[in-house]
Amino acid sequence: MLHVPAVMAETRPLQRAQGTVRLAVADRSGSTHLCALHQSGSARCLMPRRHGARPLEAVLLNTSGGITGGDRFDYALDCAAGTRLVATTQAAERIYRAHEGTGIARTCINVDADAFCAWLPQETILFNGGRFERHLDVALAQDARALLLETVVFGRLAMGETLSSAHLRDRWRIRRAGRLVYADTLRLDGDINRLMAQPATGMGAGAISTLVLCDANADDHVDATRARLSGHKGIEAGVSAFDGLLILRLMAQEPHRLRSALAAVLPALSGHPLPRVWSL
Repeated sequence: MLHVPAVMAETRPLQRAQGTVRLAVADRSGSTHLCALHQSGSARCLMPRRHGARPLEAVLLNTSGGITGGDRFDYALDCAAGTRLVATTQAAERIYRAHEGTGIARTCINVDADAFCAWLPQETILFNGGRFERHLDVALAQDARALLLETVVFGRLAMGETLSSAHLRDRWRIRRAGRLVYADTLRLDGDINRLMAQPATGMGAGAISTLVLCDANADDHVDATRARLSGHKGIEAGVSAFDGLLILRLMAQEPHRLRSALAAVLPALSGHPLPRVWSL
C-alpha cells in the first residue's frame, strides 16, 4: 500500500498594495506650475491640461483598484506661496473586505502664504467586512485658504449590501500658523448599518460628507451656502462657522443626492469650477 505523506500548506504573507504621491507646486509669474512630483507603488498622479483661468489640477489614481486590509497609501501636497491647486481622485475609492489588517490612507497638505488648496476626492465606498482608517493633516499659513472634503458611502447600496461588520476611522487635524484650529475624529465599528439607523447618529443615512472651508471670511458664506442647499431634497445638512472656518455636514440615504448637493456649493466656496473628473 502506497503511503503519501501529508503536505503542510505553506503560509505566505498576502500581497499588499502600497502607494505614495508627493506633489509640490510653485508660482511662476502669477501662474501655478508643478515643481516636484514623486510617485511610487500603486499611486499615480495625473495632471490634466488646464484652460483659461482654471487652477492647476491634480488627479490621484490608485492602480490597485481599491484598498483592503494591510494596504497603505500616502499623499503629500505642498503649495508654495501664491499658488492655486485643486486635487481630486479619478474615481470613487473602494474599501474591500479585509482578510486581516486595516487599510490606511494618509494625506498631508501644506499651504503657504496667500495660497489656496482644494482637496476634493470623490466618494469612498466602504464594503461589508472592510476595515479602513483615513488621516487628513493640514498645515496652513496665517493667510492661506483651503477647501477640504471627505465623503463615505456605506456599502454598495444598489446591490442591497448592508454593513453588518466593518470598521471606519476618519481623523482630521487642521493647523493655522502652527495652532490647532480643527480636530475631528469619527469612528464606526461593527454593525455600521445599525449604528447609522439610530436617530442620534445617521437616521438611516447611506452616505455622509464633511466639508471644511478655511478662510478668514468663512462667516460670509454661511447664508449663501444654506440657500444653495435649500432646494435639494433627500438630504440633511448643517452649516456653521467660527474662527475662520466654515463647516458643512451632509447626510443622505442616496449618495447621488449628496453628490448633487456638493456640486451646488463647491464652486461657490472654492471660486473655481468642479474638477472635470466630477462629471455628474
